[in-house]
Amino acid sequence: MASSSGGLARAGTLRPPVRRLNRTQTLGNLGESVLDSEVVPSSLVDIAPILRVANEVEAANPRVAYLCRFYAFEKAHRLDPTSSGRGVRQFKTALLQRLEKENEPTLQGRAQKSDAREMKNFYQQYYKKYIQALQTAGDKADRHQITKAYQTANVLFEVLRAVNLQNLQKGDEMDQETLETEKQIKEKTEIYAHYNILPLYPDSANEAIMQFPEIQAAVNALRNMRGLPWPKDHKPKINEDILDWLQKMFGFQKDNVANQRENLILLLANVHIRNIQRPEQQLRLDERALDLVMKKLFKNYKKWCKFLGRKSSLWMPNIQQEVQQRKLLYMGLYLLIWGEAANLRFMPECICYIYHHMAFELYGMLIGTVSALTGEYVKPAYGGDKEAFLNKVVTPIYDVISEEAAKSKREKAKHSQWRNYDDLNEYFWSIDCFRLGWPMRADADFFAQPAGFHDETNRALHGNRRRNENWPGKVNFVEIRSFWHIFRSFDRMWSFLILALQIMIILGWNGGALIDLFDPDVLKKILSIFITSSVLNLGQSILHLVLNWKARQSMTFVVKLRYLLKVVTAIAWVIILPVTYAYTLQNPTGFAKTIKGWFGNGQSHPSLYIVAVLIYMSPHMLSAVLFVFPLIRRWIESSDIGLISFMMWWSQPRLYVGRGMHEGPFSLFMYTLFWVALLVAKMAFSYYIEIKPLVSPTQAIMKVPITTYQWHEFFPHAKNNIGVIIALWGPIILVYFMDAQIWYAIFSTIVGGVYGASRRLGEIRTLDMLRARFQSIPSAFNNRLIPVDKSKQKKGIRAYLANKPVEFSEDEKDLIEAKFAQMWNEIITSFRAENLISDKEKELLLVPYVADPALKLTQWPPFLLASKIPIAVDMAKDSNKNEHELKKRLDSDYYMSCAVRECYISFKSIITELVQGELEKKVINTIFEQIDSHIENGTLISNLNMEALPDLYKQFVELVNFLKENKMEDREGVIYLFQTMLEVVTTDIMEEELPSLLDPGNGGGSYGKKDTVDREPLFYPPDAVRFPIKKTESWDAWIEKIRRLSLLLTETESAMGVPTNLEARRRITFFTNSLFMDMPDAPKVRNMLSFSVLTPYFNEDVLLHDLEAENDDGVSILFYLQKIFPDEWKNFRERFGFKTDEEFRERIDQEVEEELCLWASYRGQTLTRTVRGMMYYKKALELQAFLDMAKDEDLMKGYKAAELMSSENSKSQRSLSAQCRAMADMKFSYVVSCQQYGIQKRSRDLRATDILNLMIKYPSLRVAYIDEVELPGKEKKKEYYSTLVKASLTKAENSEEEVPLDQVIYRIKLPGNAILGEGKPENQNHAIIFTRGECLQTIDMNQDNYLEEALKMRNLLQEFTKKRSKRYPTILGLREHIFTGSVSSLAWFMSNQESSFVTIGQRVLADPLKVRFHYGHPDVFDRLFHITRGGISKASKTINLSEDIFAGFNSTLRQGNVTHHEYMQVGKGRDVGLNQISQFEAKVANGNGEQTLSRDIYRLGHRFDFFRMLSCYFTTIGFYFSNMLTVLTVYVFLYGRLYLVLSGLEEGLITDKKFSHNTSLQVSLASQSFIQLGFLMALPMLMEIGLEKGFGNALSEFLLMQLQLASVFFAFSLGTKTHYYGRTLLHGGAQYRGTGRGFVVFHAKFADNYRLYSRSHFVKGLELLILLVIYQIFGQSYRSTLAYILITFSMWFMVFTWLFSPFLFNPSGFEWQKIAEDWSDWNKWINNRGGIGVSAEKSWESWWESEHEHLRYSGIRGILAEIVLSLRFFIYQYGLVYHLSITKKTQSVLVYGVSLLILLVVLFAVKIVSFGRRRLGAQVQLVFRLIKFIIFVTIISIVITLFLVLHITVLDIFITFLAFMPTGWGILQIAQACKPLVKRAGLWSWIRSLARGYEIVIGVILYAPITILAWFPFVSEFQTRMLFNQAFSRGLQISRILGGQRRDRVSRAKD
Repeated sequence: MASSSGGLARAGTLRPPVRRLNRTQTLGNLGESVLDSEVVPSSLVDIAPILRVANEVEAANPRVAYLCRFYAFEKAHRLDPTSSGRGVRQFKTALLQRLEKENEPTLQGRAQKSDAREMKNFYQQYYKKYIQALQTAGDKADRHQITKAYQTANVLFEVLRAVNLQNLQKGDEMDQETLETEKQIKEKTEIYAHYNILPLYPDSANEAIMQFPEIQAAVNALRNMRGLPWPKDHKPKINEDILDWLQKMFGFQKDNVANQRENLILLLANVHIRNIQRPEQQLRLDERALDLVMKKLFKNYKKWCKFLGRKSSLWMPNIQQEVQQRKLLYMGLYLLIWGEAANLRFMPECICYIYHHMAFELYGMLIGTVSALTGEYVKPAYGGDKEAFLNKVVTPIYDVISEEAAKSKREKAKHSQWRNYDDLNEYFWSIDCFRLGWPMRADADFFAQPAGFHDETNRALHGNRRRNENWPGKVNFVEIRSFWHIFRSFDRMWSFLILALQIMIILGWNGGALIDLFDPDVLKKILSIFITSSVLNLGQSILHLVLNWKARQSMTFVVKLRYLLKVVTAIAWVIILPVTYAYTLQNPTGFAKTIKGWFGNGQSHPSLYIVAVLIYMSPHMLSAVLFVFPLIRRWIESSDIGLISFMMWWSQPRLYVGRGMHEGPFSLFMYTLFWVALLVAKMAFSYYIEIKPLVSPTQAIMKVPITTYQWHEFFPHAKNNIGVIIALWGPIILVYFMDAQIWYAIFSTIVGGVYGASRRLGEIRTLDMLRARFQSIPSAFNNRLIPVDKSKQKKGIRAYLANKPVEFSEDEKDLIEAKFAQMWNEIITSFRAENLISDKEKELLLVPYVADPALKLTQWPPFLLASKIPIAVDMAKDSNKNEHELKKRLDSDYYMSCAVRECYISFKSIITELVQGELEKKVINTIFEQIDSHIENGTLISNLNMEALPDLYKQFVELVNFLKENKMEDREGVIYLFQTMLEVVTTDIMEEELPSLLDPGNGGGSYGKKDTVDREPLFYPPDAVRFPIKKTESWDAWIEKIRRLSLLLTETESAMGVPTNLEARRRITFFTNSLFMDMPDAPKVRNMLSFSVLTPYFNEDVLLHDLEAENDDGVSILFYLQKIFPDEWKNFRERFGFKTDEEFRERIDQEVEEELCLWASYRGQTLTRTVRGMMYYKKALELQAFLDMAKDEDLMKGYKAAELMSSENSKSQRSLSAQCRAMADMKFSYVVSCQQYGIQKRSRDLRATDILNLMIKYPSLRVAYIDEVELPGKEKKKEYYSTLVKASLTKAENSEEEVPLDQVIYRIKLPGNAILGEGKPENQNHAIIFTRGECLQTIDMNQDNYLEEALKMRNLLQEFTKKRSKRYPTILGLREHIFTGSVSSLAWFMSNQESSFVTIGQRVLADPLKVRFHYGHPDVFDRLFHITRGGISKASKTINLSEDIFAGFNSTLRQGNVTHHEYMQVGKGRDVGLNQISQFEAKVANGNGEQTLSRDIYRLGHRFDFFRMLSCYFTTIGFYFSNMLTVLTVYVFLYGRLYLVLSGLEEGLITDKKFSHNTSLQVSLASQSFIQLGFLMALPMLMEIGLEKGFGNALSEFLLMQLQLASVFFAFSLGTKTHYYGRTLLHGGAQYRGTGRGFVVFHAKFADNYRLYSRSHFVKGLELLILLVIYQIFGQSYRSTLAYILITFSMWFMVFTWLFSPFLFNPSGFEWQKIAEDWSDWNKWINNRGGIGVSAEKSWESWWESEHEHLRYSGIRGILAEIVLSLRFFIYQYGLVYHLSITKKTQSVLVYGVSLLILLVVLFAVKIVSFGRRRLGAQVQLVFRLIKFIIFVTIISIVITLFLVLHITVLDIFITFLAFMPTGWGILQIAQACKPLVKRAGLWSWIRSLARGYEIVIGVILYAPITILAWFPFVSEFQTRMLFNQAFSRGLQISRILGGQRRDRVSRAKD
């Protein structure tokens, strides 16, 4: 019975077994067969194969199907007797009901007397019909059918045996023959398992892929088991290899072994074929190939051993014949460990530790070592039992990871309380890791947990594992939430900026001229920067100590000593340098005088300070020397020599990573030059524009005595007006630290533009440019995409210097043109298949598949030649026999000349082909000889009458039309045309040149009458003209020539605009342009690097369904796409023969409907689109393999002919097409990791069906998923499996219908749930074991690819073989095209922003800056490099939220090299609506906040040299920190002004013009507005658009973007980045935010926008608004001046942007009906009470509670920071109450006290009302109303009294409102931060009521302007046209009108 689970899938498809699902079907009506056979509960997975067989045989024998189901029911009951598993009871009930229903009908149809005999009879028939028949067929048999037949027969026998056991008393026993048959079938079933790529069963030698010598060589090498010590109980099997031996000895899983066997064979075969030099070596595995793979696989392991001072376990035998086997054993062992390591794959050094011990055990077994303890031969410590490695090695370590991950979910913000993957892996960076032992000790500190760890669930799972104070804690680094990480990680940069600022201030304060630097007094003052440096160094040392305190337990004594000595040394220098500096001054003042007094007022000794400085700077000077010599520094850092390690110990701690990352001299020079130029420009600007002009006003302000204040001043005697100085200098200092980001944007734009131009980007960017360069495209095609035959290339220096192109013979040129034609036509055909071009455009773009040998000229695509012939005919007619002039005009137009020559030769060829009569041939040949003679002599025009040429042209066009139709009834017409053309030629054109030829005496004849000897007229005899043409092998070439000729003759319109589709134009121009860019030569497919593509998928859209479902606005997805892509919709209709939309709707059928879903899905961000794009690689490789392998005659027939042949010989494994497919399979595989595919199948999710459809459409596609199996029992335990499946089409018994199913290929058990950290990297990690090859491309599920780009993949992969900056690349970056830009204006903005980042941005990052990391998407990894170093991403929860970039960090830290290449592009979708975009921006900002805390950023910041460190900062977290500084600058400026105007200081200084008109302040604030308005993003965008589209287009696009409010969008994004980056650093809360990636054609409700943007934008916008209003009311300095406008414009702009952008970019945001509905919805939401189970979308209370939930996990530091920041809101009230008309004459502090008392009274009144509503509102309603009336009357009375008695004004009321509102908000913020205390005080409900009141006020403030604008209809119209393109805007309005008319008609009908 166990055999039933061996081969068939455990669960299958949800589709019906008869036909493909369409969108109108649901899973509820698929029939019972699907219910019981495929949707099997996970705990009953073993019965799925039985039910699948039941479905298969039901048509042939219903009773057998019934018996199969009955047996499945019995087995299900045995598996889960109590039906405790999820869904088991329902499943068993449904199955039982079906059995009861089918019992009687099937029993009546039974042919035999008993069920046992019926079953036996069917089993024997099945065996004869399938097993024996397939065995007889031999090589012709379908291997898939053989596998399926054996597995089905195995299941049938299992059922037969069960039926027989129940019927033994009836004598129905099985005979011996059946038992023997069953034994054979069981053996064969194990052999014929489903395979992935390589069929490794015994008789697979005839399979195409197994015929490759390299595959055979690798297989033979693996099967060399000579001398391996097998266990005594081992039973040999067929085709065993060394991996089977490793499985037996170490206890690996069977499917893991099968998976890694294929992986290793393909890896070795691909490397082997590239390294052999002679053909005879192909069948023996090359030693160099083995060494190359081994070197890559074990490079990290050997480095790890060297780092820890241990010898590696890779011992080689002395006997040469055994070396290869030993190497294969070592490699196989590593891959088997890696393949089963599950989550341990994120811990590469942990795997090294495991491998180190297991390889040593392997070595001991091979040499027969005897154990000193037992006296027996060495055996593996954990034995070779089934799943021993998983259970005894992987699972204990996995449990530690799981426990730590569980803590991470509880401690959402505190990374310091749990160990992430990095901590656990870095445990193995210390020699102490060997204390863990082997076998691993259960009491080792690695397995310990902290004393406070009390997780009962984990305690039950993991037993008595230690939980005590020996928990090792964090290792090497602690991620603590603090902004200090920015200084700590990049301390050298901040020190440089601070010291430079100090120098500039000193210089400005002492004259300001640069010459003053040489003044001794100024120089002495400047030398004080070293004191500042020592203070900063002390701060850095203390930071290191404090932030790493929680890692002290894992620190060695040496590391602790280093930290301590760093602090002590820093303190010493802080003392020494000031003391020695004091002695350099003659007459010290201030603190220097005090210091000198402490140590004695002796003579000055300047040299003492200089000596101290030299000693202090000596380490930095040594670093500078090493910086100039990077090779020496790289060697020193990478060295493990003890002395050098001791020397380096002080500069940086000894770590396994981050050593030897320095670049080569040239790269170093380039990025140093970049940063030196940038810093010079930045410092010059800062000094002359910002710092120097501010010094004079500062000096003046410090001298102005101010004694009068307008409020109560607590420090009236402060010297030098220090408050004013801080308010003045604060914004300047912030801008100084921020504006380097602006300079980086400027310089990177310039450098990126220069680099882009030098790489020939944009040389072909229009169709005109394409046409102009098309003549050179075939040769460029040949140079770039066709492998070069190196034997024909000359070698040596002379050949290199000559640099002459290879000369080709005519035959070789024909072959080159043939290859170009195949590739070009496949590209154009793919355009048509994608509906980018129409049928006509396709014909115009194609070139002939088969070149006509008679032409002997290049046949250009017709779009270049269109309309040329009609024009040439007219030119010839009007030439007036001026031969020279006509020839001159023809020669001036190359394509016209080509068209004329091709048409004449084709005309001649066709006429010659058609004319068969002897006389007719003679006449025709004579005519052509005459014409050829005239052409040769140059007398064609002068001797012939060209005026009749148009008549001949018309007749020839008619003839071509007849030939296209090729109908027998047109024969008379064809003959008539021949006679007419002959008459025109002989009488009109050639006139009297041929009279003798047509004379009857010479055998000629009249054109239409019989002559005197009764001879028939010319062309009339039956055999004179061959028409119609018979369809032979050459028919395709013939009809292709006719159609092409028809196009040339009849196309009168110019094809200048072909193709018309903008996307087709972009793709074709980029592709042709890329052919002229620098890329490696293409190798043959057989010699290229092999690669895989991996796409992680969760639960996004696979295929779009319900296309006509309308949203609230009446807009469906189909309607939307029709308007966005009108030309592509028209092409789609044309493909199915529909001329109008009405005709399409009337005649649509199921097939067209399915194609319609695909058409829509290919225009969305769906998995279907991604899979189609990636499978272009397979198609491209098959085409390229054909061109490589085909013979010359096959090439001349073309790839199209080869495709037709392949369909005819599809079963032949020796055909060329089969070899091409096999070659593509060997080089490429595609795995989609559909994490929840198993769950989706069982839950009948339509996405599972769509995924299966994709596997059926693309047979090479593989789907990996995590199969979650619930074990029977009350404990509800689960098992998890990494599963790989492929599609299988199975024919049901006695039926031609093919049933689509999935088949399990590999099923590898996991130690537990694979998803412990971030979902996406864990999903990638579980599936990466199923990838193949040397390279791995990571693709997201919202990407696309194109056939023409796939053709360049083998060129790209060759980059891995080229060294760049002394290293081979480890990650190849590619450019992306954002394909969602046409959806809306926001999508366009986002598209341009992203496009500039993935092109010019990454171009500069890669070269010259050398800091490009991994940004996900289309990057290609060196697979072997990364699988041995932690994988392609990091997965620790939260800290690795931006998982992709950490792969780049990891690769760089481990001496990898990341490059960027722009000759290849991949499509990418982006978010298209504001809410989607904001959530994406929030996720990225969260991720950058977490990066700031990470060890990777810290190590890069410290291990890079100074200039590369600058590059790293400004291109990662620095960008977000600079954005935050931009907003902070506005806050500091406005709060500084608030302080000045409310205190009265500004009024006291207003007389000084230096202060009131300060240029420095104006320029600084204007520079930060550069970022606010989005110009920082616009610079690279403009440059890139200019490069690729022309600078005129770039300028027009920029202006158009501004008209569509791009600046509003970018300013709004600034707020998003700032809020989420800052909050993540302070409080945490980073999380993945799903954006949906759908089409945004819906209106977002006001409440939705409020929830999303309330804290990030609305509150901050209102705060800035209040500040600006107060400044407007009380400020005096810039009143009515241009300076005021310049400074505050960007601030007002930012305020209104933050407040109203969500409504401005919201579809239908200003429609009155929507406004009313939104208001009602918002009121309902704001008043709903929260509670358990009430979501934030339903209740304001629930949302409010969740909005400040992050404070729960923030910790003391975060809470204190929140309280301190909230204190700013109390400044308003303190300052404003002194500016009321009744308080202007007093500055007593009592005024503020009274105002606080009044505020408390107001808040108490609110509390009373709230209490009364809750307690009295329902019981004594009258009393409650009376209390409210009394309060209202009291307030009105007080206000009237204030107006009448104290003469207050309306302005006073407004000022009071401005004073009290911020104070209340501050109280709210502090209360939220102190929530536990407030709750204990019983005030939380009051705080909630106060908060609700504030939210209502904010909502009203936001809603009022929107409501007013909604009164004006043109506002809504403007918004719609701004948001969407014109076509959709127009269509949307029509849709609304029609929708309204429909509703009116319906309402009238009801009446």
